Amino acid sequence: MITHMNGNNGSGTKRLVRIRQGRMVAGVCTGLGRYFGVDVNLVRLAFGVLTVFYGLGILGYLIAWVILPDEDEDGSILESIINKRRS
Repeated sequence: MITHMNGNNGSGTKRLVRIRQGRMVAGVCTGLGRYFGVDVNLVRLAFGVLTVFYGLGILGYLIAWVILPDEDEDGSILESIINKRRS
């Protein structure tokens, strides 16, 4: 359980995933904060600043939402869409 909370996948390696606990929208900021070891509020602030000044915060968040898998799943939203099209 402790390795799961630290972002490890049981084999000792870190895995970048969207976290369910503490999420506000999709868990992207929480996952990035845990993976890089920074406060989640700093990650949220960075997305906010990028949104206000460059408009890239929302785009980056949406891309991360599609690419990063949920912590309880093996694949991302994008992978499931690709697999459905192949079937």
